[in-house]
Amino acid sequence: MKIRIKGNTVRYRLTRSEVDALQADGHLEEHTQFISNTMTYAIEKADAPQLQADLTQNKITLLIPAPALQEWATTEQVGMDHHMPLPDGGSLYLLLEKDFKCIDGDMTEDQSDYFENPHLTC
Repeated sequence: MKIRIKGNTVRYRLTRSEVDALQADGHLEEHTQFISNTMTYAIEKADAPQLQADLTQNKITLLIPAPALQEWATTEQVGMDHHMPLPDGGSLYLLLEKDFKCIDGDMTEDQSDYFENPHLTC
């Protein structure tokens, strides 16, 4: 599971086995250790109307509606997104995607668990 954060954007990318595990278990979680603390990032199936996210106790959790997870995991749907409103009037853009094999970049990374890239050329 990869996570990318830039400004008010949080993007998750999952490999084929991670999508399968999320669908089966309803939860996926990873940890990144730093010197003084550990950051956890997770995805959970939830009874929510849209993608939602929160940060509590060094843990970013993306909540995905159960029907949306079922549809996304079992079809060719690449991803889903949502602009989650924030209390200050702003929004947090959330994006969940399947991780595709790279067709023109760094090929040193093991991509055997990635989804086949639907684009054969750039």
